[in-house]
Amino acid sequence: MQQFKYLAPLTSAALLLALTLLRRYAIHQESPTTPSELSTSFYANTCPNFPQIARSVIRFEVANDSRSSASILKLHFRDCFAQGCDGSLLPQVGKERGDGRSTKGLKIINNIKRAVETSCPETVSCADILALSARESVIAVSEVSIDLSYKCFLLFRNLQLGGPSWTVEFGRRDNPSSASVAAAVDAIPSPNLTATQLIESFQKRGLSKRDLVALSGGHSIGQAQCSTFSARLFNGTAGDSIDPALKSRLEKTCPPTALNRLNNLDPSPTTFDNLYFRAVQANQSLLFSDQQLLQSDLAGFVKEFANNQKAFFTAFANAMIKIGKLSPLTGGHGEIRASC
Repeated sequence: MQQFKYLAPLTSAALLLALTLLRRYAIHQESPTTPSELSTSFYANTCPNFPQIARSVIRFEVANDSRSSASILKLHFRDCFAQGCDGSLLPQVGKERGDGRSTKGLKIINNIKRAVETSCPETVSCADILALSARESVIAVSEVSIDLSYKCFLLFRNLQLGGPSWTVEFGRRDNPSSASVAAAVDAIPSPNLTATQLIESFQKRGLSKRDLVALSGGHSIGQAQCSTFSARLFNGTAGDSIDPALKSRLEKTCPPTALNRLNNLDPSPTTFDNLYFRAVQANQSLLFSDQQLLQSDLAGFVKEFANNQKAFFTAFANAMIKIGKLSPLTGGHGEIRASC
């Protein structure tokens, strides 16, 4: 029996180790959201030209149509908010009424995908292409939209030239299942939400009030259909502080018979800057949800960003990094889609 002297304790230790490993494996299987697996060098060996390919396509598209930048930025935000940055929203693009600009954004993402597939077949995910394209589109619109006269204006006002940039990590994989249209719509903050509802929506995703206000600044570029804010014009919205002159003008440009008509989201819709926040301060926001940023303690961030464009750019960049890490599929989870 002497030879079996240590059998019992060794068996117990082995059992404990096995149970621990199984528990860790189970946790990993239940929660395939491991942002730590993302890396800036993920494609360094397998597709080193990916960033250059994406940048080239984005610059070409934005130079031809500056509105493309807002379309791509919105796509990335919506995809990550729906059920994580996994490309699951992309197959649903175009199925919503009045979703033309998102369709344009998806076409650009697929253009990049085809170019990348030619260089690196079955390697780069649509989710990663979308994450990088969001940054490149903001940089591109900031470069191509600044003409000489506006540069002089910015310099005179002591404002920073160009837009924000941020580090994009890679390693996301695509979700084999697409998000339902209903789930995607429900997950994305409505333009009719109050400040309290906006805060709750962002906090559910680990985003702070500062992140909320900074990300709202994405409305510095792009346009919105009359249908997204018509309620505040004709029905009246409780707690709305819209400027009477703006309301009067919008009532003329957005009659009930022309709800698909587009309007600029801020005074400089093709330039990424902080004029958006100055419009909010003047009660001249196009969307009710944007005007709600003056409520609660969100107003302090609006004032900060309106007075300091550099602070806005820094906060926006930090928030976009957080957005890009919302529940990605990594490692052995998901797939590399052939088409986005």
